[in-house]
Amino acid sequence: VVGGAKVSTKIELLANLIPKVDQIIIGGGMANTFLAAQGHNVGKSLCEHDLLDLAREIIAQAIAGKCALILPKDVVSATEFAANAPHTIHAASACPSDMMILDAGPQSVEQIKSILDDAKTLVWNGPLGAFEMRPFEQATKQVALEAAELTRSGLVTSVAVGGDTVAALNMAGVAADFTYVSSAGGAFLEWLDGKELPGIAALDRAKA
Repeated sequence: VVGGAKVSTKIELLANLIPKVDQIIIGGGMANTFLAAQGHNVGKSLCEHDLLDLAREIIAQAIAGKCALILPKDVVSATEFAANAPHTIHAASACPSDMMILDAGPQSVEQIKSILDDAKTLVWNGPLGAFEMRPFEQATKQVALEAAELTRSGLVTSVAVGGDTVAALNMAGVAADFTYVSSAGGAFLEWLDGKELPGIAALDRAKA
């Protein structure tokens, strides 16, 4: 699960993960850029319009690598970025021009939960929506609860990475239920990006 605000901060991560994983669930503001890259209107949503070509390249890489990119089916949108703002649920491909996408919708949540039910390992970096504000925390919370239950049952090994992810799991009350929660989010992401970490390299040299 890769969420958060921007594709630009996760380009290397996505490129490095595609050959290694079966599915990447994309959420948060990142998903808007991918939706726009597919020709969908995202209204006033956070979206990196200058990176649409890059998003299309990532989609093509995923197809070539037989890695499924899972984007929201439906979303929760509002006219303003504020807690308890009047909101509506609609297809991800049909955001009104005067609204902004702030969370994944219930159909998307059910799809993600179904994917997790069949998974053996979950690596989660980034929330699925504006989890700091009600009611736009629901997708992140519901998926977190599902992942926690699967972990407690011994069905999934779950790894959470990054400050926002940890905050989201704390919001859902399930951080202690995950197999591993990384307090070194930036370093963990660099490792997932395929970069050499000085501390790990030193340990490898010491073993040699």
